[in-house]
Amino acid sequence: MTDQAHTLRSLNADQPSTAFAADDQVASVFSVTSGKGGVGKTAVVANIAVSLATLGKKVLIFDADLGLANIDVVFGLTPLYNLNHFFSGTKELSDILIEGPRGIKILPAGSGIQSFIRLDTRQKMLLMEGLDGLHDDFDYVLIDTEAGISENVTYFNTAAQEIILVTTPEPTAITDAYALMKLMSTTYHERHFNLIVNMVRSDNEALEVYKKLTTVANRYLDVSIDYLGSIPVDRQMNDAIRKQRAYVELFPSSKIAAAFAALAGRLCSETGPSVPKGNIQFFWKKLLRIGGEHG
Repeated sequence: MTDQAHTLRSLNADQPSTAFAADDQVASVFSVTSGKGGVGKTAVVANIAVSLATLGKKVLIFDADLGLANIDVVFGLTPLYNLNHFFSGTKELSDILIEGPRGIKILPAGSGIQSFIRLDTRQKMLLMEGLDGLHDDFDYVLIDTEAGISENVTYFNTAAQEIILVTTPEPTAITDAYALMKLMSTTYHERHFNLIVNMVRSDNEALEVYKKLTTVANRYLDVSIDYLGSIPVDRQMNDAIRKQRAYVELFPSSKIAAAFAALAGRLCSETGPSVPKGNIQFFWKKLLRIGGEHG
């Protein structure tokens, strides 16, 4: 069984220290996912993206809640086009990108479009090819999946380089987070997850959630969980959502802003040259080439 101590930190420490040329860099793709709704996943995505952009990183948010898209609403944006136009062949992905705060780019999905609830093979391949053409434009791609364990959720989680699981201290949220890990592990052979605990009252409460998940994962699953950090609960988060602004922009001196800055810094410090996981991933062509050259 995989030791929980084998985190991203230790994995990256094993990577060669050889410097890589600029054209050998590939965007780091994180799926941000949750076992249930109501854990603040989209707010986490929005604020991590702004925090990364503040560090000078080029960031793309891909709204992958294809039936109920809302990342554009969080930022107060009104896209003219969405993935429906891309899949119909009338627009390229670059045509439907919109710009958010700090230069963040957002790939909006259509809302209320039932045909997107389950992407077919053609749509998945079109998306793969379309995103592959953007690999030089971004340092980070954050995929905001829908909540739950739908086929789209499992697809985006397997296609990303890394999975970030967002949960809260609520017992139902912890149970559903474990259920998602179990599905991804037993059915899709995912072996590594990153954890963010949202809406916590203390660091100890967040670590207790991490302890519960790692304890049961050690007992029943062959996975490792890397604890990325936690976000304090704050009623002003709802104010930011109502104002359609990122919390870290409205309250840059707050504890929450510091927590998101720490998360962004951790993602930057732990990101190294990527290699394919063994299944088809976004930017897989470049991943395969880099893996072959530097593996």
